[in-house]
Amino acid sequence: MEIEGPFRISVMEHPDRPGHELHLEFTEAFQALPVEAQAEQMRDYIAALKAGILELGEDSRDGQGMATIRQIAEQLYPYIEAGDLALEETIVVEIAPDSPLASFVPGGTARN
Repeated sequence: MEIEGPFRISVMEHPDRPGHELHLEFTEAFQALPVEAQAEQMRDYIAALKAGILELGEDSRDGQGMATIRQIAEQLYPYIEAGDLALEETIVVEIAPDSPLASFVPGGTARN
């Protein structure tokens, strides 16, 4: 299931160390919105993620990935609402090799 959101997500691998990174980059369209509209779009995105998780189930692979992105979006929301986030910057989230999220990444590992 794919949900269009205010940012693009890419995965970066580091051959010299374990784990991966998620890179979040806000779309130009999102950056161009007024702060109030950015906050509204982020709220809608979080709601869509919650609905998708309910539809897929939190135990499914896609549901777990969506839950992780929802958590990140919820952490970013107050800063977006306040206009305190540099939206032109890339946000980097490190994924440890033993994280459940690592199983979503090609070549990643996770403990069960």
